[in-house]
Amino acid sequence: MNTGNTNLEAIVCEFRTEGSVDSVKRVGSGHINDSYLVTTNPAGNSDYLLQRINHHIFRDVPKLTDNILKVSRHLQARLLCQPSDFDYFQVLKPVATRQGNFFLHDPEGNFWRLYLYISGTKSYDIVESSDLAFEGGKAFGIFQYLTADMDGSALFETLTDFHNIAVRLQNFRSIVQLDPEKRVSSLQSEINFVESRAEEMHLILELGRSGAIPLRVTHNDTKFNNVLFDDHQRAISVVDFDTVMPGYSLYDFGDAIRTGTNTGAEDEQDLSKVGINLSLFAAYTRGYLSIAGGFLTPVELSHLAFSAKFMTYIIGLRFLTDHIDGDHYYRIHHPDHNLHRAKAQFRLLESMEEHFAEMQTIQALR
Repeated sequence: MNTGNTNLEAIVCEFRTEGSVDSVKRVGSGHINDSYLVTTNPAGNSDYLLQRINHHIFRDVPKLTDNILKVSRHLQARLLCQPSDFDYFQVLKPVATRQGNFFLHDPEGNFWRLYLYISGTKSYDIVESSDLAFEGGKAFGIFQYLTADMDGSALFETLTDFHNIAVRLQNFRSIVQLDPEKRVSSLQSEINFVESRAEEMHLILELGRSGAIPLRVTHNDTKFNNVLFDDHQRAISVVDFDTVMPGYSLYDFGDAIRTGTNTGAEDEQDLSKVGINLSLFAAYTRGYLSIAGGFLTPVELSHLAFSAKFMTYIIGLRFLTDHIDGDHYYRIHHPDHNLHRAKAQFRLLESMEEHFAEMQTIQALR
């Protein structure tokens, strides 16, 4: 299979794989990297996940790779020491190249990596049941639990100020001022929506800067399709470590709620379909706290509901910023795609605001 001028089978053969390549097929719905399932012959050999890293976003691929190796190895070591309660949990294992590296830089300038594929799994863009939500919450709780003793300062900050609301708002306001695509005049409602909530949304950043909440190793991209489930709908792995770096646990919880409890798709154009499913929120929260409730601080625990509002706001802000700037960051599939994404996020935030008292009651039930 080729993509552009790149022969994917030849790329796979640069890694230390078993057997011969049978097929290479594109998989996943991520905005940033390109992913391919590699099946091999003869039957019984491992299959693999090939990814082309978006080096325009992740500009230091060696340090990014070092992060992934450190976190993966730490998780594996912790799992070896855990009771049998976690014996089903798996970690995506990087595969080395024939030269012993864990990424490949091809002649066209692309960067590639390969993982052992965790067979018999699937992911969900939309959560279909409370049981599934509970399992997803438990999976990210396990991830945070297993990395709670890891030194975050040993990790490279792959995306500087990734969830820093002060920086995101500053960038947004600069782009609005520049208006490079002449789109601002039609977006006053969305811009007002952002500005009317801007002050409130500094809360987590202020808690962190004051030391009221600790800096932890966090995933920073806990959308629900980064959890893998087995055939029995049990969550058995958390994947996509590109943005694992120091952060606040509230970012992880909030983004999981943003993606996992939305009654509509992330880019839903019919906003009447968008809102928070409180049953899924309650189930995810129970699953998460069944693991994380034992080590989170009281301040972290008391701001779980707010974190969902915050992450929905900041992702909507980023979609809107990218739309105004000409759609350079997120992959779009049609004109105004980022605007539709932003509007859906803002409608979801409104739904959270409408049900915030109920969300706070749920977060307190453990």
